[in-house]
Amino acid sequence: MSRRDWPERQPRPKVHRLFPERKETILATLAEGIEASPVLSALGIRARALRGRFYLERLWQESGEDPEIEVIGRITPLSKPTNALLLETEYQKGSWTESARGSARELIDRVAGDTEGAFHGLGVLDNSIRVSEGATERQAVEMQQDRQLVYTETGRKCSVQEALYHFFELPIPVIAEPSQWIRYRRRPEIVEVNEDRSRILVRFSAESLSGDSFGGTCLYARVLGDWNAYTIKPNQSRSIASAEAWLEKRKWKDWG
Repeated sequence: MSRRDWPERQPRPKVHRLFPERKETILATLAEGIEASPVLSALGIRARALRGRFYLERLWQESGEDPEIEVIGRITPLSKPTNALLLETEYQKGSWTESARGSARELIDRVAGDTEGAFHGLGVLDNSIRVSEGATERQAVEMQQDRQLVYTETGRKCSVQEALYHFFELPIPVIAEPSQWIRYRRRPEIVEVNEDRSRILVRFSAESLSGDSFGGTCLYARVLGDWNAYTIKPNQSRSIASAEAWLEKRKWKDWG
């Protein structure tokens, strides 16, 4: 196909100008949805109006440093249909792709329930916490003889995200790492846990079009009382012992 035969690029949807009252209503709805979501609230997500659109942002705060802002999505008011909104994600600098259309409530629920990694990938965990009695209630989980983790009450198998939160009691922002692998839909699998449950080795894998497996390994470790996620160099990721020895040589600076 020659360049002149390429299909014409679809024009970007025009931003529909909103009255101030309508803009404040949408912002309030987005804020309510964020507050109602255990994952979005734990990740520090906020909604902000800017130049006619609404941006969903995550604030990263390092000790003693100014916060960094990561835009995880934007919402554009549309002229048609009436009151419709367009949710998009940025796949490269300045280039956006459509994720969904709907009301403010529908779109923020879509973001909270994301299981594909477009926004955070922790939708299964978000839902499991919501069905608990409290907003941050951890459900009872037990490890079976074959090392499978299941909910005590129902016997349902836990996802890795659910196990890290309910059983190992990791904070949600730590579970959300490594975010790049989650975004690329690499499937996590717990491969080793130490005796006191302070070290959890998780392998993230995916299959190429040829059927070959590729991925990476992350060590979730509680160090000096705090949980952190450490990506491990592939040839040092055979076990918890090899990963930890490698990290200690690097003064706990992870790979990449």
